[in-house]
Amino acid sequence: MNHFLLANRRYARDMRLCLTEAGKYGIHAMELVINGMLKRGARRENLRAKAFGGASVLNLRPRDNFNCVGEVNGRFILEFLKTDGIPLVASDLGGNAGRVIYFSSDDFSVYVRKVGKTGAQRVVRKEKSLWRRSIEQADLNVPEPEIWT
Repeated sequence: MNHFLLANRRYARDMRLCLTEAGKYGIHAMELVINGMLKRGARRENLRAKAFGGASVLNLRPRDNFNCVGEVNGRFILEFLKTDGIPLVASDLGGNAGRVIYFSSDDFSVYVRKVGKTGAQRVVRKEKSLWRRSIEQADLNVPEPEIWT
């Protein structure tokens, strides 16, 4: 099981994934988990995948080319698995609800609980408040330029 998300703005809906930070981080996470399994004796032909996530939990403009993290991640995992020949046996991608995932390593079951936007909206309001405060603070700390005559 792995989890990847983006911490950078270098991605967009219409960019080739291999050229984006999304592709790099996702590829890194997937290679780590697959290579780790193979080192422990797994056989590539026996690998199966289940993919969950990629929701738009923040009320951002859906058409904005840079507010599509979930969409890019969902597209990435589907393309990666197809390219690597790993069958996708279960998935729940996209939508507006976040997910809490419970994974059972005994039988590889995955239990998904959807999480509403109520909590996410509180986080968004707090993040926006902190963001505005940091900008205001930065503006206050900018020294006046010296003018030489």
